[in-house]
Amino acid sequence: MDAVIDSVERHKTKLVIVAKDASDKSTKNIKYVCTNNGIVVIQLSTIEELSHFIGKRNKAIIGITDENFSKRYT
Repeated sequence: MDAVIDSVERHKTKLVIVAKDASDKSTKNIKYVCTNNGIVVIQLSTIEELSHFIGKRNKAIIGITDENFSKRYT
């Protein structure tokens, strides 16, 4: 999550995806940071599915830096 927060604060992230089963603390924290930086947050899928989509393990929060991809959700 720290890498996503850092990217949001540096205005590199255009969209944040949070797994529906992410912890309440993580969800609340990332939503706060994103709101303060004007970044849209969507909740989608599960940790297992999000991790599979990006080929990583145990990822509950994903930062999207591709502007074209993020336009679909903003």
